[in-house]
Amino acid sequence: MDKISRLPDELLVKILSFLPTKVAVSTSILSKQWDFLWMWLPKLDYSTRKYSESECVRLRCFLNRNLPLHRAPVIESFRLDFLASQFKPMTIRSWLLTAVSRNLLEVEISHAYTKKVLNILPSSLYTCKSLASLKLNGMRTLVDVPRMVSLPCLKNLWLEGVKYKNEDSLQRLISNCPVLEDLFLNGCKGDNMVKFIVIVPSLQRLTVIIPEDIDEFVIDTPSLKYFKIDYCNYKRHHCLIEYMPKLEEAYVEVSFDDIYIERFIKPITSVKRLTLCIELYGGDGFVFNQLEHLQLCTCDEYKSDEIVVRLLKDSPNLRVLDLFKMKCHDTIGGLYRWNQPSTVPECILSSLQTFKCSGYLGTRGERDLVIYILKNANQLKTATILFPTVDMKKELTLSSRASNACQLVFD
Repeated sequence: MDKISRLPDELLVKILSFLPTKVAVSTSILSKQWDFLWMWLPKLDYSTRKYSESECVRLRCFLNRNLPLHRAPVIESFRLDFLASQFKPMTIRSWLLTAVSRNLLEVEISHAYTKKVLNILPSSLYTCKSLASLKLNGMRTLVDVPRMVSLPCLKNLWLEGVKYKNEDSLQRLISNCPVLEDLFLNGCKGDNMVKFIVIVPSLQRLTVIIPEDIDEFVIDTPSLKYFKIDYCNYKRHHCLIEYMPKLEEAYVEVSFDDIYIERFIKPITSVKRLTLCIELYGGDGFVFNQLEHLQLCTCDEYKSDEIVVRLLKDSPNLRVLDLFKMKCHDTIGGLYRWNQPSTVPECILSSLQTFKCSGYLGTRGERDLVIYILKNANQLKTATILFPTVDMKKELTLSSRASNACQLVFD
């Protein structure tokens, strides 16, 4: 202990920063030298998920008394993970207000479900010049964005299960983050998200989960590299998605009227890796020149074969094809039929190297598709079939293969 105590305070604080905040604070009882070292910690992480009521009271008193005395010139991260009923909104807001005044870089607020709307965010949070990451995860946190917003350094924004003060709050917040790179939005029923408008030139990652119908949907993100969307809306509404020339990976699960298919598919045709679950696919005029890896959900057994054929035709450089069913889909899935195209798609003849059929059900359509791939894929190296029947194993093993190097794998 004496050797450690001889170390400079800066190094001791560095050591303490690797410990859970509660443990680091407890070191204050070791000696007078350690009494206030924790007050220089750049990262503060408090979780009360397993706290008793008395422990929550002690933590509240501790933070009320000591957080204003915190000495670190910069708080790198401030995290609160708690049950919403344990602390009053005014108490949480006061803690955040103190953290913001210390050149706060990252803040994360997580809390469990509550029927009350919590207005816990101070207005100064929306004008914090140093803030680089903001994560709000918890039902009914109120996002009340003031008219004056300035977040010049915010790069990461995560909003899950929050409630917006009005329909303009979300757009006002996003439009005042000039260097935003990563945006995660998970909507919930009654959150006041009437319009979804994201026009951010700097954005590189976008995750959107919208369970409810909205009236307007606009995405203009020319720098986007990763795009994930889970969206269902069968009513007529304004929908505009601009082309994403730098897109590398996309996860698209959408359900809507067929008039919107082109508006969702055409903007992502530059993608290299695509996971897709879609009810309809027009395919006219779409060309996925860069697409190398395709995961296609076959939960609709009556339309999947049409979508497979069209995508194969539109993806001349495809190297990996994986047919699967998303875990959250409770339909039987699989290919009910396989109507092979009149001409073999270019990717099957020249580029397809890996084929995988996950959750193989042994339907006639699946069997015919696998045989078709084996028979025509000249460059195929591996064909993997998961959970085949004994009879299907025999039939597929005896089927002809265009590629002598192809290995047929059963898992």
